[in-house]
Amino acid sequence: MFLIGVLFAGLAAVAYGLSTVLRALGARRAAVAAREEGSDPATTTSGGPSMNSTVATLRDPAFLVGTGLVIVGFGGGAVAARFLPLFLSQTIVSANLIVTALLGTTVLGIRLHLRDWVAVLTVVASLCMLGFSAEHHTGGGEDIAFHWGLFAATIVISAGALLGVYRLGARSALVGGAAGGTLFGVIAIAVRVLRGFEPLDMVDLFTDPALYTIAIAGAVGFYVQTVALQLGAVNGVTAVLVVGETAAPGIIGVIFLDDSAKPGYGWLAVVGFIGAVIGAMLVAWYGSADADHFGEAPVSEGGWRRRQSRDGDAPDGATGDHDGVGHIPGGATEPGRRHGSPDGNM
Repeated sequence: MFLIGVLFAGLAAVAYGLSTVLRALGARRAAVAAREEGSDPATTTSGGPSMNSTVATLRDPAFLVGTGLVIVGFGGGAVAARFLPLFLSQTIVSANLIVTALLGTTVLGIRLHLRDWVAVLTVVASLCMLGFSAEHHTGGGEDIAFHWGLFAATIVISAGALLGVYRLGARSALVGGAAGGTLFGVIAIAVRVLRGFEPLDMVDLFTDPALYTIAIAGAVGFYVQTVALQLGAVNGVTAVLVVGETAAPGIIGVIFLDDSAKPGYGWLAVVGFIGAVIGAMLVAWYGSADADHFGEAPVSEGGWRRRQSRDGDAPDGATGDHDGVGHIPGGATEPGRRHGSPDGNM
């Protein structure tokens, strides 16, 4: 069962990685089409996404294929959550960040430098540590009060996520990515504790609040991630997403569901967990400063400091460093970055 869980977690990682790139491509093409047609802009006056731009993104063929892959990823992640400790299954699933980074070099024109490879390999090494240290144990969460508490927390997180992506302007990318990741992590927890699934009991299944937690978290998480991909860098959005979908279930699993590491290997699990989070954050930091959505910004020269151009000048006459989501600190939205970039700046 352990090996089956690992294989399905790997399937989920690949499917989610492909899905993210295809959905980012869909958002990019919708933004380009809107710009060429001179139609409604992709952002509102507050900097959040317009409804028209979101609808146009949802209709794009690449986005629709990516949505199908989300379903595949959900199935793989659900199986993994039933057979593996959550801190292990979710960390393997978070390897979709690697798939996104690698595939993005071809599909979205992202350039990977030495610093990016170091960050990606940090994630890989950390996943290996977690896999070696994980105890082969599942179960826990039988108390119905835990199920209701998870449902209530999902409602609160979902409401905050929906409000945040439309009220925080350009920073909606990071909020949407983090909230989407947290909600995807909630799905893993709910699948783990779901009643009436094995053996199948329809009464227990449909009276368990965990089932409705899965539905709400899935719908809202998918939507806010879509908004994030419209406004932010695909690697940056994916990185904060995997931190959310890894950290929350990992902590909840250890505290409430009796997840644990092998005796004497707790330190290795901690190092692997922290390394995976740090590696993901490095990918977000380094992967969010390359060329913009419409190819109007100078190409990054790499190095260990995040730079926008070789001479240090911002494109189109703007000044100041970029925060990776198309926003210049100080309040102005940068021309050409409102809709995103080849690396996902939407």
